[in-house]
Amino acid sequence: MKLDILAFGVHPDDIELNCSGTLLVEMNKGKKIGIIDLTAGELGTRGSSSIRKQEAAAAAEILGVSIRENLEMADGFFKNDEEHQRKIISIIRAYQPEIILCNASEDRHPDHGRSSKLVHDAAFLSGLKKIHTNKGGIEQPAWRPKYVFSYIQDRMLKPDFLIDVSDFYDKKIEAIKAYKSQFHDINSLEPETYISTPEFLDSNVYRNKWFGKMIGVKYAEGFMSVKKIGLKNFDGIILKNT
Repeated sequence: MKLDILAFGVHPDDIELNCSGTLLVEMNKGKKIGIIDLTAGELGTRGSSSIRKQEAAAAAEILGVSIRENLEMADGFFKNDEEHQRKIISIIRAYQPEIILCNASEDRHPDHGRSSKLVHDAAFLSGLKKIHTNKGGIEQPAWRPKYVFSYIQDRMLKPDFLIDVSDFYDKKIEAIKAYKSQFHDINSLEPETYISTPEFLDSNVYRNKWFGKMIGVKYAEGFMSVKKIGLKNFDGIILKNT
């Protein structure tokens, strides 16, 4: 299956929190979308890897993505090395996305920045035909996406561009809340964590509102790009009232 956009998240729920509104926007336009979780988030204080996989499947159903896979890398201890790069190269070549979304380039959680560099490096290497990978015993052709964009997470990094997600924000919140073990639940007996307080989800919403305010819409998600983005014309630009 060829996908238009492939979104990578190092932990289940990274995608939902930070770029699921954009995925919904693109799916509404007929794009085929996939999600790849690098780890099962097994080091998380609350829940377990099996619970988080169930929650990820539920969130994927809410979003309506074409595929969701988990690469079973070690939470907290995966490396940006040949072994891990080849796993991602094989996935990129299997789905041949035009655009890749990945974790923030630097963030509070060290896994986020490390995974961003891993995905960026693998996306470039995936285009080199002398790097050989196979799936099911079949040689995979080289493939390099046109763009790799990093979504913004905990830290208030400066976005290079913003996507209006206002029309799909309720669905985004529904997908986030599929992770019942991770976020605020007044009935939970598990220890409170940084992300389980009600203020954490509130801050996520406030950030999307702030990004939206920047471009004159209700909610937006922010992205960073190493590669400069070119426009053929101005028709797709949101013109904020001044």
